[in-house]
Order: sequence, then structure tokens, then C-alpha cells
Amino acid sequence: MAFFSKLKDRLFKSSSKLEEGLDAIVQDGGEAAAAVTAPEPSPPPPSRETSVATPVPPADAAPAPVETRPGMFDRLMGRGEAGPVIRRALDDDMLEQLEELLIASDMGVDTALSVTANMAEGRFGKKLSTGEIKRLLANEVARIMEPVARPMPLYPRKPQVVLVVGVNGSGKTTTIGKLASQFRAAGKNVVIAAGDTFRAAAVEQLQVWGERAGVPVLTAPEGTDPASLAFEAMERAQRDGADLLMIDTAGRLQNRSERMEELAEIVRVIRKKDPDAPHNTLLVLDATTGQNALSQVETFRDLADVTGLVMTKLDGTARGGVLVALADRFGLPIHAIGVGEQIDDLQPFDPEDFARALTGAAE
Repeated sequence: MAFFSKLKDRLFKSSSKLEEGLDAIVQDGGEAAAAVTAPEPSPPPPSRETSVATPVPPADAAPAPVETRPGMFDRLMGRGEAGPVIRRALDDDMLEQLEELLIASDMGVDTALSVTANMAEGRFGKKLSTGEIKRLLANEVARIMEPVARPMPLYPRKPQVVLVVGVNGSGKTTTIGKLASQFRAAGKNVVIAAGDTFRAAAVEQLQVWGERAGVPVLTAPEGTDPASLAFEAMERAQRDGADLLMIDTAGRLQNRSERMEELAEIVRVIRKKDPDAPHNTLLVLDATTGQNALSQVETFRDLADVTGLVMTKLDGTARGGVLVALADRFGLPIHAIGVGEQIDDLQPFDPEDFARALTGAAE
């Protein structure tokens, strides 16, 4: 199954919420327009290349019914449908309802106001259908997301150190395993350091992914200082000529200063081996946390110099709009999004696919 189809299917909570809300907004004060039907085609001129006479019906005979189907553009624009299409004038009341709907989808106040203002530009007072509003909304979402849709950069320097951070339960360990497997399949020599030394289950999970991908996983006894493990992993990766060293870290709440200091210590230690490391710091965010993701980005960006984002669990929330708010507010690259547990459920971020899946707009 193509990832867009999977994304569209699994973003149903966000998409359904927006679709239902848009339908309700348009129907609230909207008017039914008469269905548009295509004109009957004119009969073709008689052919001169055939000698077979075409029978001519009597003058008083009823014309045979002509089956007409609306074209693709008509169907996309809501025309040529079996019943009347509801349209509503884009006025102040409608804009306010749209703003409230986007805010409820965790797009944030500032982003919602900006999006609706751009949707209204040049269209204020015009009557729009639900389908037309979906496409306008999808275009605005894609416009915001386009500048941040960038894959994780790869550098010639060996090893390229990728530090993966995030709060408890965000999906860091699974994300590392999927990325390592994908990089390994692309021909990269990858090493994983199981830096979450406080949780045996995280180490075991990484070991499973390592076996599956053919990637070595460096571990240490439970309770070991994660900074020392990161230092040893740097030495091992340099010795083995690894292309990528991916360092897992323990999940930590952004309001726990002592745990955040442990993360800062990891950064200080690996910079003793390479002053430019980590070359990438990926922040893994759980989409189900909604607007709390904004405070997570602020904290981790200041502490660990986050270079890119990965958003997981988009299949389990009606809060997919938070990704739009993150792009609009921080402008950090979004490298990948996840909608499931399988390896192909983590894919590079495509802004147009995401916008269509989120809004339910037609392809």
C-alpha cells in the first residue's frame, strides 16, 4: 500500500474531525445550489467514409436518453453531483467558526488565525462548498509545511553522530530501530548505542531491531552512566569506520531539570571526541500530546540544539494539526512521520500528502 493511502487511512481521527466540522460550518447558514448537469452533446456529423445508411428516426419520436457524467474537475469542485451542493458565503462568522475548528485540532491560535486569513484573502463574501474549503485549507497547510519538509542530512564525516532525544514514551527507541534499518538497507555502516541505561526493556527492544537490521547495538549494565557509554560508542564507531552512530537516550520530562542535565552531560562528553558532535539531534515527538509538543520543542531545542523533528503516532490522535503549529512556530526540519509499528510506517515527510490526508481534500 502506498504510504499516502496508509497515511490517509490512519489519520482518520484528525481528518474525520476536520471533515465533520467543515461540513457543519458550511451547512450552518449555507444554501443549496442547483445541481449542474453537463449539456447534451451535439450529434456527430454523418460520416462520408461509410456506405451504410444510418437509419433516421421519425420526426415525432422521443430522443434516446443520453447518459452524461461529470468530468474530473467538475467532481472535484463539487459540480455534477446527484444532489444540490451546499455553499456558504465566507464571512466573519464563518471565519470565526473555521478558526475555532482549527484550534480544536491543535493547530494553535496564531497558526489558525494566519491560515484562515490567507484562505479569506480575495475570497471574502464568495460562496464556497465544503470541498472547496478543504482544498483551500490543504493548500495553506502544504504552504506552511513545504519549507520544513527535509530529509535528515548525511555528511561525509565518519562517524556521523545522531543523538535521539524526547520525553518518556514518545517512540525514540522504535524510531532509532527503523531509521537504522533504513540506513543499513541504503548501504550505510550503522552502529547503535543503547544509551537508555535506566530501562532494560529499551535496550532489549534496540537489540531486537539491531538483529533484524544487521546493526550492532552497544550496551552497558543497567544503571551505567549514559555519558560514559556514549563515549565508548564514539570510540567503537571510529575504530570500525562506521558511517553513522545513533545514540538512544533515556526518556525525560522537559520539566525535570536533573534528567535534562544528564542529557547535557552526554553532549559534553561526546564533544571531547568530536567538537562538532552530535551532527544531528533528532527530537522524537508523540502526536497524541497535542500542544504540549510545543513546550517540548522549546526545552529540548535550548538544551540539546535540536536539528530536526520526527513525529510519531499520528495514527492514534485527532491532534494532527499540532505538526502544522510546530512548523509555523519553529521552522525546524521535519524529517519523518510515523503512523504505525512496521518499518515502512516511518517515512520521509511529504507536505502535500500530509495536508491532503489531514484535511480530507481530494487528490
